[in-house]
Amino acid sequence: MKPLFGNIAKQIALYVILASFLFSFQVSAQSADWMNLDTVKAGKFDNGKMWTFEYPPMDYFSQTYNFQPDEAWFEHVRLSALKFANYCSASFVSADGLVMTNHHCARQSVTQITQEGEDLNATGFIAQTLQDERPVPGLYVDQLVLFKDVTDEVIDEINKATTDEERAKFENEIISKIEEREATATGLEVAITPLYNGGKFSLYGYKRYTDIRLVFAPEDQLGFFGGDPDNFTYPRFNLDCSFFRAYDEDGNPLKTENFFKWSENGTAVGEPVFVVGNPGNTDRLNTVAQLEYAKDIQYPRTVLLLSNLSDMYKEMLKEDPSRKLELQDMIFSFDNSIKAYGGMLEGLRNPVLMQRKKDFEKTFRASVEADPELKVKYGDLWDKIADSRKQLSEISNKNFALSMNRLSTPQYFFIADEVIAIAENLKLPENERDDLYVGEELDYTLASLFPEDFDIEMNNLLLEKKIDALYMYLGADDPLVKKFTGGKQGKEAVEYVLFNSKVTNLDDIKNLLEDGPDEVLKGADPFIYFMMNSKDRAAEYSKKVKDLVEVESVYSQQLGVALFEVYGTSIPPDATFTLRLADGVVEGFPYNGTYAQPYTTFYGLYDRYYGQGKEFPWSLPERWTPPPADFDLSTPFNFVSTNDIIGGNSGSPVINKNAEVVGLAFDGNIQGLPGNFIFRTEENRTVSVHSSGMYEAIDKVYMLKRLSSELKAGKITN
Repeated sequence: MKPLFGNIAKQIALYVILASFLFSFQVSAQSADWMNLDTVKAGKFDNGKMWTFEYPPMDYFSQTYNFQPDEAWFEHVRLSALKFANYCSASFVSADGLVMTNHHCARQSVTQITQEGEDLNATGFIAQTLQDERPVPGLYVDQLVLFKDVTDEVIDEINKATTDEERAKFENEIISKIEEREATATGLEVAITPLYNGGKFSLYGYKRYTDIRLVFAPEDQLGFFGGDPDNFTYPRFNLDCSFFRAYDEDGNPLKTENFFKWSENGTAVGEPVFVVGNPGNTDRLNTVAQLEYAKDIQYPRTVLLLSNLSDMYKEMLKEDPSRKLELQDMIFSFDNSIKAYGGMLEGLRNPVLMQRKKDFEKTFRASVEADPELKVKYGDLWDKIADSRKQLSEISNKNFALSMNRLSTPQYFFIADEVIAIAENLKLPENERDDLYVGEELDYTLASLFPEDFDIEMNNLLLEKKIDALYMYLGADDPLVKKFTGGKQGKEAVEYVLFNSKVTNLDDIKNLLEDGPDEVLKGADPFIYFMMNSKDRAAEYSKKVKDLVEVESVYSQQLGVALFEVYGTSIPPDATFTLRLADGVVEGFPYNGTYAQPYTTFYGLYDRYYGQGKEFPWSLPERWTPPPADFDLSTPFNFVSTNDIIGGNSGSPVINKNAEVVGLAFDGNIQGLPGNFIFRTEENRTVSVHSSGMYEAIDKVYMLKRLSSELKAGKITN
């Protein structure tokens, strides 16, 4: 019989490969089962590498990269970086005020400047001359020109408090006082930000530029190639960049002394690179009790809510395919959020990752308890936070069930609430009523209860999900739930509620009101009964949640002080949407049983385009099919590096030691989704657009020579 493979050596080699694969699969699947979790230790950088400019890790940079940046380097980098409005990061990349950020950060601006007859999201925007650059109303960028430590002044005031409630009040008052004082003295946009949960307080002063004009934005299909399905994945093929220009008060391009020059060669594998941006929020310094609350209560609830919404929209699309344009974007958005929150939840449920957090807390707590002074001041904080989370766990889901979230609550509840308000006003003499409930205004109020685009199918599906949530979080024996649903569940409950309600159409509401306000306020209607009998209870839950969170924030602030006293600046503070510097190297990572290459090229873009049948969201605009003959498809397009980023970093420049642009950060890989609570250098990766890829596309495909020349020269050349 002929061997299955060519010779015995090949068979042996194949056997070794298969055995290795099976072993690694089993280890990966079962490691948490056979591993002694007590041996798992916290990683050196579990709390991340988002360094502040106040406390840069000079010794670490020197030892790790043989790099000793001086004060002038940090100042230049800080003044070259920008905050893009209140949601993204950006940077100056020429002496003439040219600003670089992500395409997805510019989408809102592209929509704003679109004129009649244009579809700039589909075609992209190209300003061929300075005069063609379009102002974006309301857009601004902020440059961090001042920072100072105000910890002592804030803490001294907080320490005058005698209760936890007073501490929160005194903190807010002193922060407002300092901000107002410094803003008046400097003329800057001033904000005080607590670092280390309030262990330190930094004051940041920003110079704001408000005349911002769009220069270039690619088509949506290049900026977001692959859409939501490809988001949080790698390899990637996205031209996720856009360019704006800041203008001075005289309407001329802003002269900027500090900007990042463009790197001619980009990056090399293993080369140190730095992401300079404004990461939004992380919870890496949270206690284990806080993380377990997120694992057991907060994230499962969020994932379930998003999954329900996604299922609901898919069901509507299945019933009526003609609504594809209306519903598909929302489905993608929900599924993308499920991917994000699901990844965070998966990380929280990973026993090895949670053990790393427990080990850090154990070590930190032991350090506090070993110091008599620290023990007296901070030793009981973990227990206090754990007790707070225990109380939250008991009421949080109930509070959620009774809340009226506009996204997930059917309009019938809000209509019922308005009908109750109308009835209560109708019991009053006309001169004592609210203006909305008198004469023609009352007719208008009634007419506005049901807008022309009222979606009956969507509201009925939302009602089913709302009833499911009531049963899940309040229980089948809850009197409110039983009365509202007649003791029925699922679709039977929906049918019961809708059959017995008179607030599902305007004519029935008018007839109900004609019977008199007392008839309305008897609460015979299920929706009216629910709203009348849930408000006090909902308010009670909401207040208790608010009070617990406020008191816990005081405990977290005190724990932040303890953290800083024990570790100093060797651990960076959680992200606060303020300027940070994150170091890393260009490096691929293991995935799907293979290895993700550090770089992708434009060849990969076209492979994805053809491999997906040229179908959306992998379709390409006309100017890209085919590309120009002189376009180099082997040019690096996207790349990954070990830098630490989170939401808010979108638009952050990636620079080398020479403070030159080598890339533009736009995403993280799916393995990095637990990065909200733990950073793992093994797998967390930043995904960026390569500087060479941006230049090649702008120069050859879009033929915007004035922009490519400006990037290369660092100034306007013609």
